[in-house]
Amino acid sequence: MEAAVARRPLPRILSNGGAQLARSRELARTAADSATDVLHPLITITRGLRRLAAAGRRRWTETPKEKRGALLFLMASVILVVALAPYGPLLAAITLMAAAAWQGREGAAVVPEGPDESQTQRLESLYEALVPYFSTTETLSRCTRHAARWDSLPLTRRRRSDLATWWWRYPAYFADGEAEARAKVEHLLAAKSGRGREYHFTWDEEGNQLTVDVLSPLAVDIVAQPFVTAPGEIVLGFTDPTRVRRTLPLTCGEQRRDAPPVVWRTGLRSTEPHLLALGLPGSGTSSLLRSIALQALRHGDVVIVDGGGTGEYACLTGRDGVLAVECGLAGVLASLEWAAHETERRLIAANRAHQAGHPPPDDTRRPLWILLDRPTAFTHLAAADDREDPQSLLQVPLRHGRPVNVTVVVADQLDCMEMLSEPVRHHTRARVVLGPATGEQCESVLGAPPHTTPVDEVPPGRGYARLGTGPVHRLQVPATPHPYDDATTEAHRQAVLDLLPPRTAPADGETVPAPAEGEPEPVPEPAEAEPVPVLTKPAPAER
Repeated sequence: MEAAVARRPLPRILSNGGAQLARSRELARTAADSATDVLHPLITITRGLRRLAAAGRRRWTETPKEKRGALLFLMASVILVVALAPYGPLLAAITLMAAAAWQGREGAAVVPEGPDESQTQRLESLYEALVPYFSTTETLSRCTRHAARWDSLPLTRRRRSDLATWWWRYPAYFADGEAEARAKVEHLLAAKSGRGREYHFTWDEEGNQLTVDVLSPLAVDIVAQPFVTAPGEIVLGFTDPTRVRRTLPLTCGEQRRDAPPVVWRTGLRSTEPHLLALGLPGSGTSSLLRSIALQALRHGDVVIVDGGGTGEYACLTGRDGVLAVECGLAGVLASLEWAAHETERRLIAANRAHQAGHPPPDDTRRPLWILLDRPTAFTHLAAADDREDPQSLLQVPLRHGRPVNVTVVVADQLDCMEMLSEPVRHHTRARVVLGPATGEQCESVLGAPPHTTPVDEVPPGRGYARLGTGPVHRLQVPATPHPYDDATTEAHRQAVLDLLPPRTAPADGETVPAPAEGEPEPVPEPAEAEPVPVLTKPAPAER
């Protein structure tokens, strides 16, 4: 029989050790929280100093080697001035601690010191794709033999990388002055970086550096409204803030903001007095012409030729300042013939006034706008009826219209550019391309390639503009839809109707409403009306 073994009781400290350990952990946590609260200013300043040091190191890395000497001299000069100034070191220390405290706060945004893993992979793929373009045979074999990384060889070197901007340094022997070589690199970068975005390329030929910027989309919520412009200035649309120094106040719904416009200056001193707008169907060329017409009616008269025949300009019929809205071949020929004779009459009147030492007559200084939408549609009709091409009647206004304030605006489709007459293509030095056009099409119309990569899908009214020999601007035309279209929203319809001048003559098929019984007929108040040219063919002037 086994002897009974008495169990020895556990020590008291082990029997209730769980509770004591819990209390110990609670005391340690409380002490740590208290220490954190006490040392929080020191922790914040330390974190801020670390962030400032990282920012300084990043700034030093981004500075080119040829500029580091000047930067060192500037830093040494600042340190010397601070050391010699009264209370300079003390004030410098206080300023440094304040900056560190501000940078070290919890809500401060932490700037990453470099690209993350996904961005590094994209940069490596871009580097490997650019090696054949930026390399000779010797450097290409060396890069292939050593399997170089994107940031290890001097062939191309990343200066900075984030989600919106890349800086690439390329060798001096690359032919950056040749458009073909640059186009290949731009096409490759756009394809490897993503085709859904629009990129802007800046070539620094002196510093051998290429800057690639990812452009943000242009605002599409800008509707037609009274723009703050001088007489003779037409707002074609709005562009990037980095390309234009001027801004205009706008009203977008209930918000007010400023936007950089593309302003076309017309009149006597204009270097590009006439405009040609081309685009694909549905790209917004008719909306652009409506926007120009509404702005031109504030100070002048308008003759409109609608080659589409869809009534896009019916809202302007019979309005004050609208001399004619023609959509038939006979009416178009009559209106353009009158415009040619009116231009000649203005030239003769202005010439006589100049010879007599008098200012030009008032009727020659009032702007006259000739707006043509798809004039090539009448070319086939005129050829079928064996009649004169309406484009031939534009030669006099195009050649001699600028001194007498006659402006011609032509809008048509891209595939009809070859059908435009030589005077139209030669004298329209202000150009606009709307819609998803290719780089070759933009260059053929604008005379210079855009510095951005065209995208496949764009909203209506989106394109490029170039005034004369100036730079190519991205353009977004303000929404100016046909107010009588069922697809037009109520806000856009009301915005266009508010800009229409009053109706002074009944349109075709309309009658003036008779006054109600017992109501006296309104008697118009006598007023001095400005001389407005009448749409009739004047008698031939004496030569």
